[in-house]
Amino acid sequence: MTPPNSDASIIFGKGVTPANSGSVQNLVLAVDDLDAAREDLIARGVNVSEIFHYAGGPFNNAMENPRVSGRDPEGRSYFSFASFEDPDGNIWLLQEITTRFPGRLWDSPQTDIATLAILLHETAERHDNYEKTHGKHNWWDWYAPYLSARQHGSSPEEAAAAADRYMEGVLPVLSR
Repeated sequence: MTPPNSDASIIFGKGVTPANSGSVQNLVLAVDDLDAAREDLIARGVNVSEIFHYAGGPFNNAMENPRVSGRDPEGRSYFSFASFEDPDGNIWLLQEITTRFPGRLWDSPQTDIATLAILLHETAERHDNYEKTHGKHNWWDWYAPYLSARQHGSSPEEAAAAADRYMEGVLPVLSR
């Protein structure tokens, strides 16, 4: 099973792993609608817990009775859960994520041509400053992290710093 937009797959079945049955706990499946996910699993015959949240925050089992019945009282993304066991006795958590934290989005932002042209011009100007103070390098190695950072919401200053950090790792490799 490969969740949508995921680079990871999940395999269910007997003899798939040498680990003892029931030895894995708190495997997390992120869902955008906890009620719908619960209903779907229940309709398939899975015994799913009621919705709960953790008294000390997500995954905080440090206190006695860490799970509190019901959704997160503040309705926050990442804070409401349900759990179930697979046929081997491994414990799974459904974690409701309705709004992802910055930098954790699957969808890549689409940039129209005019905006991309403006970003390329800005990148060229910022790269000019880098080029004047640094040794020989491939301009595209600096452009790529700068453009990526800008397209993901970083300010020009943050993007330039990200590109500079990237180059610190690339330049030693190029000089070999």
